[in-house]
Amino acid sequence: MSPILLPEIRRTNQARGAVFSPSDGFSAMGSSLFVVDQHSCLSGPTDGRMPTDAEGRKTDVKQGWTVERAEAGVRLDKYLASADRLGSRAKAIAALERGKVFLNGEEASLADAARRLMPGDAVRAWMDRPGTAKPRPRARAVGDLAILYEDDDLLVVNKPAGLLAVPLERKADAPSVSDRLADHFRARGRRIRPFVVHRIDRDTSGLVVFAKHATAQAALKDQFRRREPERVYWAVVYGHPDPPQGTWRDHLTWDTKALIQKETSPRDPRASEAISDYRVLEPFRAASLIEVRLRTGRRNQIRIQARLRGHTLVGERRYVYGPDDLRTIAFERQALHARRLSFLHPADGRPLTFEAPPPADFETLVARLRASSS
Repeated sequence: MSPILLPEIRRTNQARGAVFSPSDGFSAMGSSLFVVDQHSCLSGPTDGRMPTDAEGRKTDVKQGWTVERAEAGVRLDKYLASADRLGSRAKAIAALERGKVFLNGEEASLADAARRLMPGDAVRAWMDRPGTAKPRPRARAVGDLAILYEDDDLLVVNKPAGLLAVPLERKADAPSVSDRLADHFRARGRRIRPFVVHRIDRDTSGLVVFAKHATAQAALKDQFRRREPERVYWAVVYGHPDPPQGTWRDHLTWDTKALIQKETSPRDPRASEAISDYRVLEPFRAASLIEVRLRTGRRNQIRIQARLRGHTLVGERRYVYGPDDLRTIAFERQALHARRLSFLHPADGRPLTFEAPPPADFETLVARLRASSS
């Protein structure tokens, strides 16, 4: 069994809120940022947005710039490092790492360092932001399964691709996160089997939350049922979605024999509405890195919605069309990663936000596509 990451998180930190950023260095897409109740640990804005005055204007901003057309495609960290901005890459990385940088009004992290900027993007550096004087604590990474946060009610896991989130009856012998966590607790004399809240596909990597008792499970599932949690994915798709930002709306039905989603009419009594907001983060020659925010959470939702618009995920095996030679980019799984997850703590309502960087195979794919497009 692969070892499990158990970050050294004190209960006092969990109670007041803390920020964790595990990393062994700066990679192609940056290191990870795991935010736990940033409302408590930072003064000023409480939602990761730039502060505003009574009329909605940005305040307390030391430096700010708007990306010109000639600067399109420049990485965020390189943009900040220029002599007329922060002055060096080290200062740019430190500012991103400490939560001092905002992109289009939203807090940027070290995971956004490689983000390619577009004309009109607003970049701001709030260098004296309260609570950002010191680097955020870093957790220790061990093995391929990471427990990013754990308390008496829940735990959040960064799931590797190739591992089921929960056991499936038709794949009884396949390993799952749920089984590994149960073994982990049992080895420590605790008979706990995690309670399922939501799932991601076996070959999708990224964030999953589990409850540790039925009451927490019910409260968390109720949030998901009301579509309140923020769920953000990164995907690499064939082609270039047009427009580069928008909303996908479909009606889907689950085929219980083929075990796939199919498009159907809104009048179909079996139809379930599927809604996703997407935007292109970086275009390549024959593909694009996109961000998708789920409004609904249908099974395989992003995979089928991208396919319906002719933008099959790179590495996709199930939701495809036409001969294989139409899909020329080699990748061993669907290029899909659950990058950000936000929800309210089921016991006390504290906001919890977690981010996980794409794994090495995803980073390598993006780097390869970027190199072939230059």
